[in-house]
Amino acid sequence: MSYCLPWPLLALVALIRLPFDYVRRQLTHFLLSIVATGPVPKHIAFEMDGNRRYARSLGKEGKQGHGDGFRTLLRVLELCLRLRIRCVTVYAFAIDNFNRPKEEVDALMEMAETRLVEIAEKGHLLDRYGVRLNVLGKRSLLPPNVQVAIEKAEYMTRHNNAAVLNVCAPYSSKHEITTAVESAVREALESGDTDGSRITEGTIEAQLFTSLVGSPPLDVFVRTSGVKRLSAFLTWQCNENTQIHMVDTYWPDFGLRDFIPILLQYQRKVWREQDACRPM
Repeated sequence: MSYCLPWPLLALVALIRLPFDYVRRQLTHFLLSIVATGPVPKHIAFEMDGNRRYARSLGKEGKQGHGDGFRTLLRVLELCLRLRIRCVTVYAFAIDNFNRPKEEVDALMEMAETRLVEIAEKGHLLDRYGVRLNVLGKRSLLPPNVQVAIEKAEYMTRHNNAAVLNVCAPYSSKHEITTAVESAVREALESGDTDGSRITEGTIEAQLFTSLVGSPPLDVFVRTSGVKRLSAFLTWQCNENTQIHMVDTYWPDFGLRDFIPILLQYQRKVWREQDACRPM
């Protein structure tokens, strides 16, 4: 039997909670303002892992975990935007994820169809911060209605130039690198290079999905849920200059307490490199 508190008690609870919410917002603003005084990454990637395990730990269905994960994406994306991180790339759906149960895949496709357009609408997150949306991957594998929604969301944000959100779906690094090599070979042949002597690491890198949409080099890579591998996400883009973090927290629980140490470690790395470059 459900039980509802009488409205005076509800009002009292709301009044009690209000100061705590206010203090939390002010503390968040304070922490972000401190971090923003130092160097921040230009490009950060999140492998948003652990939605299903998070849901199971709470006795929820897997699709509810994905919904919680989407809300976390919005919170973390806003933190990045407030810090003026120019480019955020997220792993939303792997090509291999089509092998998951049909009910789960259908729920993810439905979420993609509705939420991508929703966050791109006027007054919502991408519009408020001037973020251009790019969906990167083998889009031909997606249902037609989802492809239409993606095209609409990208069109709605096409003039935004303050920041970039790359949503990788359906994506795998194998497909991205294969496509980039094919494009580099095709361009070489079209320019008369029949022996491939003009194909270099640079010409291949220029054809990567992230390069084609103007993303800067990857500074920070974060994977949640405690898994210690890249799992075919941005394997080319991760290099000796990329700071890689494997965080134990499930993605829906990822927040400021996990993010601030990552940013502070990035700042220490930048400052060490700056000190090393100073003349003795």
